[in-house]
Amino acid sequence: MKQTFAVSIGGAAGQGVATPGDVFAKILTRRGLHVNAYNAYQSIIRGGHTFLTIRTGPEKVTNMGDRIDLLIPLNQDTMNRHLGLLGSGAAVIYNADTIQPGIPADGVQLCPLPVSQLADITRNKVAQNTLAMGAGLNLMGVGFQPLEEVLTEQFKKKGEAVVNENVAVARAGYEFAAAHFKPFLNPLPMTDNRYAVLSGNVALAMGGVAAGVKFYCAYPMSPSTGVLHWMAAHARKAGVIVRQVEDEIGVINMAIGAAHAGCRAMCATSGGGFALMSEGLGMSAMIETPVVVINCQRAGPSTGVPTKTEQGDLWQMLGAAFGDYPRVIAAPTDIADCFKIIPEIFNIADRFQCPGLVLCDLLLSEGRLSVDPKDLDFNVPIDRGELITAAGGPPSGPDRDGIYKRYLITESGVSPRAIPGVPGHVHTAATDEHDENGVLLSDEYTNPAKRRAMMEKRMRKVAGIEAAVKPPELIGPRNADVTLIGWGSTKGVIQEACEILHEQGISANQLPVRWLVPLKGDAILDILKGCQHTIIVENNYSGQFARYLRSETSYVPDGYIRKYDGEPFMPHHIAEAVKEQLAGKTNLSVPRHEIMV
Repeated sequence: MKQTFAVSIGGAAGQGVATPGDVFAKILTRRGLHVNAYNAYQSIIRGGHTFLTIRTGPEKVTNMGDRIDLLIPLNQDTMNRHLGLLGSGAAVIYNADTIQPGIPADGVQLCPLPVSQLADITRNKVAQNTLAMGAGLNLMGVGFQPLEEVLTEQFKKKGEAVVNENVAVARAGYEFAAAHFKPFLNPLPMTDNRYAVLSGNVALAMGGVAAGVKFYCAYPMSPSTGVLHWMAAHARKAGVIVRQVEDEIGVINMAIGAAHAGCRAMCATSGGGFALMSEGLGMSAMIETPVVVINCQRAGPSTGVPTKTEQGDLWQMLGAAFGDYPRVIAAPTDIADCFKIIPEIFNIADRFQCPGLVLCDLLLSEGRLSVDPKDLDFNVPIDRGELITAAGGPPSGPDRDGIYKRYLITESGVSPRAIPGVPGHVHTAATDEHDENGVLLSDEYTNPAKRRAMMEKRMRKVAGIEAAVKPPELIGPRNADVTLIGWGSTKGVIQEACEILHEQGISANQLPVRWLVPLKGDAILDILKGCQHTIIVENNYSGQFARYLRSETSYVPDGYIRKYDGEPFMPHHIAEAVKEQLAGKTNLSVPRHEIMV
């Protein structure tokens, strides 16, 4: 297996869990290491257990992993919950003044810090956090200078005195650990690489800027709110108009209005907000105005578990709005892909003048991943399709009758789209069915022939959309014992589960699905027909992708692995379920979440 190291910091909301996590992430990525972070937290503002895990290593880290190497509990509750899950070789650094450790497993090093002796806790209420960071980096074999640099950056706005105080506290923790604790056997390596650390929400927002988005609107709804935060903070520099709207009905209509005016427009929400957008998506389809909508899934139904992850909105997305209409739906496979997928889906939505839907989830939206800055390409190809922006400019010009027809019936189903206000291109855009000029059929009389012709025109876009996206590809040995099929955010954890199985003598590969509509069913069947044993892995109760795949292709896998407790898969969940199913014990595994093992 790859060399990795996992640091977990836990406490109550409001105890400052996030700041040590940010400090560790900066130091690790500047050391040339990859990072993957996941924060399990509750929906209350203060109180409630918060548990942040940062996993690092010299090779790409695709998930939060199975084990804790270093635990930093900021309260007794965290110690009680997690100490028993530490194995030999792990360590726990804690405030000896306020926390009792209990009895650890053999080989677990207890590292008590006499916080009141090392720092003035009356002046610095989060001194235990800073002391623990210093002690932890010492155990990990990291020098003090990187911590001093990051703390200086972190607190420079508060003045030199605050910076000096925190650096001194961190140094006290670092030196105390050097004198009293045993360092880890394998110090963290260092490489010449440098990485950025992004959340999925930030990556989605930056991808929008790369795609040329000029209008973004949203109503705050976790876990999508981070997209709005980034857009608002960078609006002027990025040249994006940002609006917080009163509700999601207003959001989708405002985004479509901006798109109708000619700019690329985007919005983001979660399942409950997306439900309110359904009618608006139908308008986007009927007036053939492209818009991109991001759904960052959380556990439902209703308000569900607002701060937990799930892949439960697939069928909601498939059934969004009513009637038949062309659309494209994509599910990013990791946080870096959140950036890449936005320009891609905008190009398709613009070319075929239809809604583009991005199905993300909390695991990616609020997770953190190290990304090579070279992979953040802001000079991506932009294809606006048949967009008329000036009189006489391509693909302008009247139709065969000498009159501009916005919904001209074409072989591809795509009609030249004029920006409102272009001379010679006056047209009507209405949500009722219409003829080529945009005139409502019901204003004349309901004309069955024209209705049929317009429906067929729009649906002819489906063939073009199918040709525009790549089919999924099998990753791993072609003749493996088992093939794991996943979609969206499960790609990384399935990859590591395959590595675990390989070490245990079971060859495994995976088929990650990124484009959900169009599904590329024929290509999927061609791949799966040569597979020995197939299992679909997904984060929902009913097996929504399995049902979708069967409805589109009639394909039924040999087994299923599902998780719906609000927490993501860990690699051992999948590896153990595969062995259970290959042994013939079951064809449906529902792993139990142990917080960390």
